[in-house]
Amino acid sequence: MHIRPATAGDAAGISALILSVSRFFTLHPDGEGAEAFLANLSPQAIGGYLVSPAFAYQVAEEDGALAGVVAIRDNAHLHHLFVAAAHHGRGLARQLWDAAREAALRAGNPGEFTVNSSIYAIPVYERFGFVPTGPRVEQNGIAFLPMKLVLGE
Repeated sequence: MHIRPATAGDAAGISALILSVSRFFTLHPDGEGAEAFLANLSPQAIGGYLVSPAFAYQVAEEDGALAGVVAIRDNAHLHHLFVAAAHHGRGLARQLWDAAREAALRAGNPGEFTVNSSIYAIPVYERFGFVPTGPRVEQNGIAFLPMKLVLGE
């Protein structure tokens, strides 16, 4: 598995990867009610994130195909962490998180991160050390739990 910084040319692949696992984060497996949210995952929207200085994206590739993606917004918020279904349970989310966390720390993050975890991913983020900071939220066809990690706690 090779992890590298994402480029503008990755926008369509990142979009396709995230949308391929959307059933894990939408309230309805077919995406009903989440249309506006899912529009933020289009290739055009991802392309905008990739060129924005507020976002730092990295992708994992295996044999030239995207296997996962991670993005940190404002050097503190874990904005995207998605792994292709074929790679679930193989430690790739941990590898991506480790790469993103280390890059953020090198860029001056003081050791505090937030994430809005899908309900499906809560156990993964708990293993990373994140703890809930509020109640479950349902909006725009998705459900999430706000979480925070303070390194060293």
